[in-house]
Amino acid sequence: MKIAIVHDWLVVSGGAEKVLQQIIECFPGAEIYTIVDFLKDRACVKDCKVHPSFIQKMPFAKKRYRSYLALMPIAIEQLDLSSYDLIISSSYAVAKGVITGPDQLHVSYVHSPVRYAWDLQHQYLNEAGLTKGLKSVMARLLLHYIRVWDARSTNGVDYLIANSHFIARRIRKAYQRDSTVIYPPVDVRSLPMRTQKDDFYLTASRLVPYKRIDLIVKAFSRTPERRLVVIGDGPDMQKIRASAGPNVQILGYQSFEVLRDHMQRARAFVYAAEEDFGISIIEAQACGTPVVTFGKGGALETVIGLPRERPTGLFFKEPTCESLIDAIERFERNAHLFDPRACRENAERFSTEKFKASFSAFIEVRLARFRAEKEVAPVPSRSNVAVTESQV
Repeated sequence: MKIAIVHDWLVVSGGAEKVLQQIIECFPGAEIYTIVDFLKDRACVKDCKVHPSFIQKMPFAKKRYRSYLALMPIAIEQLDLSSYDLIISSSYAVAKGVITGPDQLHVSYVHSPVRYAWDLQHQYLNEAGLTKGLKSVMARLLLHYIRVWDARSTNGVDYLIANSHFIARRIRKAYQRDSTVIYPPVDVRSLPMRTQKDDFYLTASRLVPYKRIDLIVKAFSRTPERRLVVIGDGPDMQKIRASAGPNVQILGYQSFEVLRDHMQRARAFVYAAEEDFGISIIEAQACGTPVVTFGKGGALETVIGLPRERPTGLFFKEPTCESLIDAIERFERNAHLFDPRACRENAERFSTEKFKASFSAFIEVRLARFRAEKEVAPVPSRSNVAVTESQV
């Protein structure tokens, strides 16, 4: 059986690429198709052959591949997968839009419907400064085109997998399709638990607007008695540095070893983004570190919040400094209720082993059903044969 795995693009190694790596481990003989491949760290693709689209050779594609968004639906449809029996797409943008035939099984692991084209469109336009003028009109037309194509392309997918119940609801809203939830893999084995904590809070993320690191920094700058460490880099770095008080230490990009050390020692991990799932929230809990996070999205499925038994964190309701500071104060009043062992136990629900077992079993069952349906061909009746002959 020939297997193809389709991934949106290979540029940096993030959460989606961690999922891709585990899918490849389930199907090590697969070949990979993608929009562009400029990935330096090849660990997630292992020794698989990678086939990029024509956008790979477009001018400035390495740094500005996102500028070719309007061409991506065409590019993904030009990938020739006709020789494969099983197609698995790992999609948060266009990967699931590959063209497949009736004798091919297409299963799509959906990290999210295209966020900036659906319910987050207005947030994206505000953050990009595209609320007025001709550029705004062009952007809205493009997103409308992407939205229509995205909904139509879902018809070519046989089975949808969502990375959380939150995303399953978004899939139902956007595509009018049901999906099966299989949580993404987290390598908890590489994150030993530490019970002794130091007196600082930690946040770690790409410094981009929707992650709201600036909100966390401003909130802690208002409470100078608390120490915050920020790990990560991105376009918002200068803005975040400018708003940071002396109690906020910004380390920029750091290696996994440095990040892990801080996650193990932090009093709590603070997060303010509305995530589809949020792997870093699980990684912190694997280290035995409780989480203070925004109470929307996938975090509601991965954090056991107060006042539940054996809590692993708590939520703040509004994306404001006041709401976050209130949550930190509640955390400190109830610090004795957070057990590192409970955090670790909760994180182990999302291990790579459980992901691979669930994902492989899902594919095996659907593949067996698909083969059985192909083998049981309906016997034509006399009336059907007569109609066919008359038409000929």
